[in-house]
Amino acid sequence: MLLIALLVLSIVFIVIATAKLKLHPFLALLAAAFGFGICANMPLKDVVSSVNTGFGNTVGAIGIVILAGSIIGSFLEQSGGALRLAERALRITGEKNTPLAMALVGYVVSIPVFCDSAFVLLSPINKALARKANVSLAAGAIALSLGLYSTHTMVPPTPGPVGAAGVLNADLGLVILWGGIVGLFATFAGWTFAVKVAGRLDLRPEVEEPADMRKGHDDLPSTAKSLTPILLPIILILVRSIAELPSNPLGVGRLTDVIVFLGQPIVSLLIGALFAFLLPKPFDRKLLSTDGLVGKAIVSASSIIVITGAGGAFGKVLQNSGIADVIGTGFQGHEGIGILLPLLVAAGLKTAQGSSTVAMITTAGLVAPLLPALGLDGEAGKALTVVAIGAGGMLVSHANDSYFWVVTQFSGMTLSQGYRLQTLGTLVEGLAAAVVIWFLAMVVV
Repeated sequence: MLLIALLVLSIVFIVIATAKLKLHPFLALLAAAFGFGICANMPLKDVVSSVNTGFGNTVGAIGIVILAGSIIGSFLEQSGGALRLAERALRITGEKNTPLAMALVGYVVSIPVFCDSAFVLLSPINKALARKANVSLAAGAIALSLGLYSTHTMVPPTPGPVGAAGVLNADLGLVILWGGIVGLFATFAGWTFAVKVAGRLDLRPEVEEPADMRKGHDDLPSTAKSLTPILLPIILILVRSIAELPSNPLGVGRLTDVIVFLGQPIVSLLIGALFAFLLPKPFDRKLLSTDGLVGKAIVSASSIIVITGAGGAFGKVLQNSGIADVIGTGFQGHEGIGILLPLLVAAGLKTAQGSSTVAMITTAGLVAPLLPALGLDGEAGKALTVVAIGAGGMLVSHANDSYFWVVTQFSGMTLSQGYRLQTLGTLVEGLAAAVVIWFLAMVVV
């Protein structure tokens, strides 16, 4: 019971430290790691070694991946590639189906781009199209918001799922596969909510035509060039996962070795970054400098990396304390219920302190030692756990979440309208994801 009480106190401390005291999550997680280990009567040298090992292993596994993903997102955003993808989606769906187009482009763009900046980038297009079609912009805004949120929380290389996968040592290819499937269902649930509920709100703020639309399309990269940095790494990682199946479906030999090499997350994301360098017109070497897009992307990603490392340190301390034996016994033989535990923990942390990324990384550290007892220690189980944590990381976006304010302020919503649409929408989307995850757990775990 001591370990359980210490775990609860640790979670409460992390929430209060980050949400109320505004302590950096890196410090809060490290303090929780040391505090838990010491109070659990672990040998002091084991506490230190657990922190060092957990931090080092986690950062070593995902540091470059997060950096490369951040670089891809930065170039896609600043070059206008995201705008080109939005334009293409609208051509497919038609202007009258703006919410569907916004949901789909959000689903794709947020794979490498942070949902906050992606919403800011794409919101002017949604406003202009809503005005042109003479429809409420609320449906398109919420559809865009929820489309962005689904892949932001469940599909690498965004930092949350990458960090959680690193802590749990999950295969990124499987995380992308399951996260993409679950995220697509969640996106369509969010789109349905946007059309049926948000569409009832007559929201028509005055807007100007976006500068990127006024200057024309000649300076924007093509759709193919814009998609390549996103899809190529995903394809390489998925093909590598297929090649490494026990049945060796792609055979053995030098070619397979090359496929496996190219599909390593570090290599594939760096290849994606190289293609992202080709997006700006004209190309300027200063973009690759410390003061350019690469330098800014690295600075932006560094905070996420150290938070992820601290989450790994906390998880390693928990693992070495023996808490898994205490908690896990009650879940043996209930694997289908077990997959919901990570989701619920992440949802509680997300709702309490606001940050999806912090909630996901903290939850991964908490549940890592419990996976064997939950029946989730296989490759499919670990990957699905990451996706479940991501789904919990959506629940829910409200006033303590910066994304909530980005969506409401850029869409001209009041606080009460934000709770009715953004908060309730993330609840619907997260619950839809939970249903799909539970079903997948019954089938593949």
